[in-house]
Amino acid sequence: MPFVLKKFSVKKGKKIQIALMQEVALKPRNASRLLAKSRVLDMKKEPYLLSEEIKDDFIYIALFEGHSRGLKPLVVFEDFAIFDKPSNLMIHPISKKTSYSLLDEIRFHFGDKANQAHRIDAETSGLVLVGLTEKVTNALATMFEKKEYKKSYLAIVEGKVEKELTIDKNLKKEGKTIGVRMATCEQDEGKSSITHLKPLKYNETKNISLVELVPITGRQHQIRVHLYSIGHRIVGDPIYGIDDNTAEAYLNKTLDSKERINNTGSYRLWLQANYLEFEYKGVIYKIYSKNNDIYKEFSN
Repeated sequence: MPFVLKKFSVKKGKKIQIALMQEVALKPRNASRLLAKSRVLDMKKEPYLLSEEIKDDFIYIALFEGHSRGLKPLVVFEDFAIFDKPSNLMIHPISKKTSYSLLDEIRFHFGDKANQAHRIDAETSGLVLVGLTEKVTNALATMFEKKEYKKSYLAIVEGKVEKELTIDKNLKKEGKTIGVRMATCEQDEGKSSITHLKPLKYNETKNISLVELVPITGRQHQIRVHLYSIGHRIVGDPIYGIDDNTAEAYLNKTLDSKERINNTGSYRLWLQANYLEFEYKGVIYKIYSKNNDIYKEFSN
């Protein structure tokens, strides 16, 4: 398990948040985060509340300790590294019960100060940029927030994409049964969303296309919604272009693997973060994914 209980000596009667900062040497925001996530426990293994006084001479803290399943970084530089994430791997654990995530590998290889600078969906494969210190991670995350980078994706989509085009459709929450679904909307609604689409290859036997995508904006599920909106749903998409029951079963992790393939076209979402270009300390970095699964799937 990635979370382990560690025992710390503290002064009985002191406010728990103060003790975490003074005696465990945590930063205020880290102390608050651990308390909010119920990871600071008394001797009975019951979580402390934010302003509660310490009941004993020690406390337990559930701390994340990364372990490896053999995934190594694609490339490592002085201040940051890049992982080539496989599909069906979450970036972060969603609870204490999450047995494995990319954060395990990040912390295993680079220690507690390392973290990812941005996110991609669990089923999306490809490049994830990791800062090796908190300062570097914050700088890289700011770079992503300001869109000071170039990124492109590969996807396998249904049907034949005839020509290069720009999809300019605003997005908003669908507001129906599936809460995470986004939908295209009128220009005076939602948020501006733009994706450039370029066809690369067409497989006539399967009636699928391999396409390159450059998202100009970075909205939730932007590429998936835009492709679905023009009749080229991503193969294997378990949320868009399928019935609500299948989507809900997928989100609840109750969808049978065979049913998933029958209803979506594949066991995974065929979307890959394939290229990343950015400038850091005056040097321009251009990185391509080395994961060839998407090419193999398209050609088979």
